[in-house]
Amino acid sequence: MSTVPAARDSGRAWALLLVLCGTIFLEGSDVAMLAVAVPTIRADLGLTTGTAAWVMSAYVLGYAGFTLLGGRAADLLGRRRMFLTWLGVFLVFSTLGGFAVDGWMLIMARFVTGVASAFMTPAAMSIITTSYPEGPRRDKALLVFAGVGAGGFSLGLVIGGLLTELGWRWVFFAPVFLAGAILLSALRLVPAQARPEPARRGYDLSGAAGAAAAMLVFAYGIVRLEHGSEGLGPTLGALAAGPALVAAFIVIERRAKAPLVPLGIFRKTAMVRADLGALLFLGAFFGFQFIVTLYLQELRGWSSLQTAITLIAMGCDAVLAPTLTPRLVNRYGNNRVILGGFLLAIVAYGLFLPVGMHWPFAAMFPTLIIAGTAFALAYGPLTIAATESVAKEEQGLAGGLLYTFTQFGSAVGISAVTAVYGSAVAGTDGSPGAVLDAYRTALVVPVVMVLLGAAVSAVGLRGARAADARREGTAPAPRDEVGDVLSGP
Repeated sequence: MSTVPAARDSGRAWALLLVLCGTIFLEGSDVAMLAVAVPTIRADLGLTTGTAAWVMSAYVLGYAGFTLLGGRAADLLGRRRMFLTWLGVFLVFSTLGGFAVDGWMLIMARFVTGVASAFMTPAAMSIITTSYPEGPRRDKALLVFAGVGAGGFSLGLVIGGLLTELGWRWVFFAPVFLAGAILLSALRLVPAQARPEPARRGYDLSGAAGAAAAMLVFAYGIVRLEHGSEGLGPTLGALAAGPALVAAFIVIERRAKAPLVPLGIFRKTAMVRADLGALLFLGAFFGFQFIVTLYLQELRGWSSLQTAITLIAMGCDAVLAPTLTPRLVNRYGNNRVILGGFLLAIVAYGLFLPVGMHWPFAAMFPTLIIAGTAFALAYGPLTIAATESVAKEEQGLAGGLLYTFTQFGSAVGISAVTAVYGSAVAGTDGSPGAVLDAYRTALVVPVVMVLLGAAVSAVGLRGARAADARREGTAPAPRDEVGDVLSGP
């Protein structure tokens, strides 16, 4: 893979980084906008509760099911090619979603859009990680990347509320304009690369099919958890078939001459620990955000716009991630900053456990601002840890693994809080007090997830000093690389 071209013009270098970051902004804002718009879509199209749920779940299913394959495809077929091709697919199917007149059309559009994100997002991240040597410059680029993604989600909540007031179809059309602008810019700015060497040895087609089947079935089972006891048979069947398909995939990869996923990558304990930490952190974050949204809209009767404006306090991560977090990482190291993020998340979610029926915004604000700060501290450094010490030819795979874990995390978090809430409210009189108690019970799930994440992260502190020493000894980037644009801590 060629690195980013020589950039005498720092403006062009920043433009390239902006284009790559635009992808994660697009992905984050797209999800957030739809989350706000789903109640309006359901009412306008007359969708059932189950169909409305699948409008959201279809995206997660497509994303989680194909991210591992998407990341490896970037390594084997070319990062630029995968990035441009699937960005185009994202644009087309987001457009189709805006013209949908029935639930199945929306579900199909969201599923394919999720698949497109599964290919283009790891490709974008791997272009960044292969363009910078390990060390402060790559770390800063990844922190900017993570911060832009967080900003996309935070701003997407507000933008989604505003667009829903104009008409829910704009929630689909707005990403089309952004995707089009990114695509036109990327055609000029994303560098070409030589044909990847692994492509000459053939492709692991059976491994690709096995990976997609295993991830799809596993994701389907997790998403179905939110239905509780309704249709329990298919849920349990999918959850049982998922691990069996994963085992079959491992057997295929061990026998393959050119495996889709070289199993040796899982010997990188720091990477695996970061992926698991990302699963727990993102699961807790999205589970918490989902329950708070229900609390504000269904119990308090707030509009989608009021809810979005309230939750934007968590958007402080978009500012803190590229400004404060790099300084903390440089001073204390990745592992300590990640653990600090988990500890702040425990405080944030714990403060919300006794939520009352008529809490004012002032009572909710401490949780929201601390949760956003925790995200800024944990998410970017987790991204760095998930790609450190991974060979250049496997950076796409490392990115695919990270996003596979984060998507499964979001699915687990939302499905778990929904299942716990459903169980808690079942058999009650459905009064506001009973519903509030059910919300409080469901809020325990994010607290447990970040407690587990803190325990996982604490294990990494043992090797923190050695890791920091290696980072300090990393050679600086050559002067002709884009890394020079991001000079400084």
